[in-house]
Amino acid sequence: MNIILFEKGIRHFEAKDERCIHLKKVLHAKEGSSFTAGEINGFRGKGVITSFEDGVDFDFIPEFDDSMLYPLTVILGQVRPICMRRILRELVSLGVGRLVLTITDLGEKSYSEAGIYRDGEYKSILLDGAMQSGHTGVTEVLFSKSVEEALKLVGDDNIHLILDNVIGSESFENLALEDKKVVVAIGPERGWSQRERALFTAAGYKPVLMGDRILRTETAAVAGTALTLLRMKKL
Repeated sequence: MNIILFEKGIRHFEAKDERCIHLKKVLHAKEGSSFTAGEINGFRGKGVITSFEDGVDFDFIPEFDDSMLYPLTVILGQVRPICMRRILRELVSLGVGRLVLTITDLGEKSYSEAGIYRDGEYKSILLDGAMQSGHTGVTEVLFSKSVEEALKLVGDDNIHLILDNVIGSESFENLALEDKKVVVAIGPERGWSQRERALFTAAGYKPVLMGDRILRTETAAVAGTALTLLRMKKL
């Protein structure tokens, strides 16, 4: 954890909370110790421990708003929960502003009903990724039942890209994305269907290629996001 985040108004962590455990066992904090802290999607500042009885109590001294995320939306086909856990953590660490998780034609429909979403586990994974990044911004996650719905969710006021090794033709090095709002669509484990490719291209999505190798979705998601941010001059 490079920053410890908490909901606005919270000044206490339970003893079993990973943040409390981190303060005690990793930072070896004591009463009066300070640590880098921040409100989720809010101010970054300094936390000061006031008590270690029954968990940890602390005061918070805000310093500046650190919640900004990049103007990048990723449309991502649903994948196995074990893979999605890694993807969520990495994309929020990279500063993605919005993530649309969508059911796809060729993907397993039951993935969208996994416990990671039902139990809200995905929220704690996002929080973990934000704390790794050292910033307070946490990616907004939206859920879609189809590519059609995902296209409506993201809107038209963006530069639109689809990563695909079937119809992809444009190279990342030719893209001029600086000062733009960008949407990039990344397919699931079996890729996009021909019907979905037609939907994307009809909606103005430019097919982009990352090379001639077929990548796992978790690899494509991180590499594609990083390359997009590079062309946006954010990395």
